[in-house]
Amino acid sequence: MEGKNKHIVILGAGESGVGAAILAKKQEWNVFVSDAGKIKADYKTELDNNQIEWEENTHSTDRIFQAELIVKSPGIPETTDLMRALRNKQVKIISEIEFAGYYTRGKSICVTGSNGKTTTTMLTHHILKKAGWDVGLAGNVGKSFAKQVAEGDHDWYVLELSSFQLDDMFDFKADIGILTNITPDHLDRYENQMQKYVDSKFRILNNQNHEDWFIYNYDDPIIREELSKRKLSMNLAPFSLKEEIKVGAYAVNNQLIINIKDQLTMSIHELALKGKHNTQNSLAAGIAARIVEIRKSIVRESLEDFENVEHRLEFVAKVNGIEFINDSKATNINSTWYALETMENPVVWVMGGVDKGNDYSELSNLVKDKVKAIICLGIDNQKIIKAFGHLVETIVEAGSATEAVAYAYRLAKKNETVLLSPACASFDLFENYEDRGNQFKQAVRKL
Repeated sequence: MEGKNKHIVILGAGESGVGAAILAKKQEWNVFVSDAGKIKADYKTELDNNQIEWEENTHSTDRIFQAELIVKSPGIPETTDLMRALRNKQVKIISEIEFAGYYTRGKSICVTGSNGKTTTTMLTHHILKKAGWDVGLAGNVGKSFAKQVAEGDHDWYVLELSSFQLDDMFDFKADIGILTNITPDHLDRYENQMQKYVDSKFRILNNQNHEDWFIYNYDDPIIREELSKRKLSMNLAPFSLKEEIKVGAYAVNNQLIINIKDQLTMSIHELALKGKHNTQNSLAAGIAARIVEIRKSIVRESLEDFENVEHRLEFVAKVNGIEFINDSKATNINSTWYALETMENPVVWVMGGVDKGNDYSELSNLVKDKVKAIICLGIDNQKIIKAFGHLVETIVEAGSATEAVAYAYRLAKKNETVLLSPACASFDLFENYEDRGNQFKQAVRKL
């Protein structure tokens, strides 16, 4: 896209916004960055070093309305006054991913889904990197896609995409799209309409043609139903834990079988990541790697030696026989369901925070079977107490990570597990899920 001397406004000066600003400047746009909140010091320095004009704690609407193109942070809801005014004015609004897509020469493997997308993205990137490829990691993980394009570009990118990023993508095309699963999440941003959220996830298929691939969870009824409504031209490669798949991958009798080009098999016990959901993530990443013809030995080795991301079922420490696990990244019911499902010892469960319209009944059976006590780590815990009060003997409320860990240490016994898996967002007591996880880990290490 020709940007010379045209006005572009970047809304939000986080990792993606600053990256988009740097790329826009390189492409000779007139760049203005506006953030309604405070901009982190490092990002200010970066903007200043690139001679990019910025403002914080406000949006100067007169300047913003001059824009011929707007790149919006995925965190800004459509319901804000500014967004409503811009939509009425019909200014073109895109995501950082779409903007970077205008200028990259690289091909992309794009991962979305309600859960498992970070692990699948990191795992796919790990395989390509191990094969010696020139590959960037971006989207919701790694460094800004736009910034990587500005600073040298890569042959390939593995991108983790949220529904909010996909909503503002139009011309971008995933060479390989991966959809891990769809469960109700962020429905507050989709007028509480599940179909709108599903449509958003399916934007991963935008512009794909017969040369491209779509990898998806065959066991997910919502995905299967949605696919039956659509006419698709791309190649399909499903994965399943229940049925044999001719083109794609499946796991049966503790064997992993990937049928792309020729067959790759390995034992589930060799996988670095444990639990059913991680078997699905491994199948998805394995399919993508075989589509781009990475050698079977490298795929197998990568799936065996991968180290999981921080704050996702991360082992913290064992203190007097009590295991502490940090799963702070579990910000919805489904993620926590997976975490509880993988637990083998009795659990003291630390959970709670900002509820996104959660239906806790989905966790009832697992809580009954595995959880001996619950520690609420949030400001308003009434809904949690109501949902689980009759299922566990002990529910206590903690106002900080330190207090939660102290309670947990008293309540858990040897050969039991303390699991931080909140099923909620973190914004009431913490900056974000990383801050929550880090405070939890610090408190455990002080025991």
